[in-house]
Amino acid sequence: MDNQLMQRGQQWLEELLRLSKFGAPVRPTLTHDSGEDKPNYWLTIDQTRLTPKQVEILIGPDGIVLDAIQYLANSILNLGQDEEGQAAYTIEIDGYRLRRQEELRAMADHAAQTVRETGQEYELKSLSSAERRQVHTFLKECEDLETQSRGQEPDRRLVVRLR
Repeated sequence: MDNQLMQRGQQWLEELLRLSKFGAPVRPTLTHDSGEDKPNYWLTIDQTRLTPKQVEILIGPDGIVLDAIQYLANSILNLGQDEEGQAAYTIEIDGYRLRRQEELRAMADHAAQTVRETGQEYELKSLSSAERRQVHTFLKECEDLETQSRGQEPDRRLVVRLR
C-alpha cells in the first residue's frame, strides 16, 4: 500500500506542475519523521529543468506557494480515503524545507531558552500551521515546557511556557 500512496502523490504533483507549465519530475521518498501513524512522503521537485525564476515562483514569498501546494496535495490525495489509505505529503524544492526546518529548530531552541531564563511565556508569530506543528513536535521532548496555539488565522501564534 505504501508504494501506491507514494506513486499517487508523485503522479498528482507531476500533473499539477505540468498543467501549471512548470513541467518537472518529482522524486518521492518515504520518511519516518512525521510523528504520526500514517506514512510521510517527501515529494521533491527536480529543479534541473526549471529556471531560477520558476523555482522562486514555486516557493513564493516565505514559502507561501509551496505551503499552498502542500496543503492541496494533502487535502486532495487524502480526500475520501479511509485511515489506511491516507498519508502525509511534504513538498520540497531547492532544499527550502530542510533549510526552513533548521530555522524552525533554532527558533524553538531560542524560545525554550528564553522561557527557561525568564519564566515568561514566549510567542512565535508568522508560522504556518505546518510550521507550528513542527515546533510543537520539536518541543514535545522538553518535559519542563508546554506549547499551545493561540488566536485565529491569520494571526494564530504558538506559545511556549513552563509547565
